[in-house]
Formats: sequence, C-alpha cells, structure tokens
Amino acid sequence: MQIKAEISLEYYKEKHASIALKSLQPENESYLESEITGSKIKFNLSGKSLRSILATADDLIFCEMTVEKILENTKGSLNGSNKKSYL
Repeated sequence: MQIKAEISLEYYKEKHASIALKSLQPENESYLESEITGSKIKFNLSGKSLRSILATADDLIFCEMTVEKILENTKGSLNGSNKKSYL
C-alpha cells in the first residue's frame, strides 16, 4: 500500500522560501517532492509504510525548524543591513 502526505510551509518573503527550499533539498531529495509557489513550499511525501512517512515528516520538520532559526537570526543581513537580528 502506498501512503501519501502533504506538508505546506509559508514564509513572510519569497526569498526566505527559496533559501529554505534550497537548504532542505539535499536532506530529502529521494524521499519527497517539493514545489515552491511564491512564499509557499509544498512537500509531497509518499512511502510504503506509515512509519517511513512519519520518519520523513519528522526529519523534514526538524530541519525546517533549524532553517527558520537561521533565517530569523540573519534577518538583518538578508535585508541588506549589516545588523543581525536575534530573538
């Protein structure tokens, strides 16, 4: 049986979505398909077991959380400013 899932992420800016997608692709290249539209990323997961889908989703979400923290901590440099923005 083939199990499918979809995870959608939305960012404040298209640039951030693009950076996030590029950062996440090496980790998940063979496990899922991704699509970017503006500031939104959609991941389509498929697998033969619920366990593999959940493991892939867990890895993706953990990695995305790391990307999000990096984007937040480098907000100033992404906007062309030399100041760093910390939470």
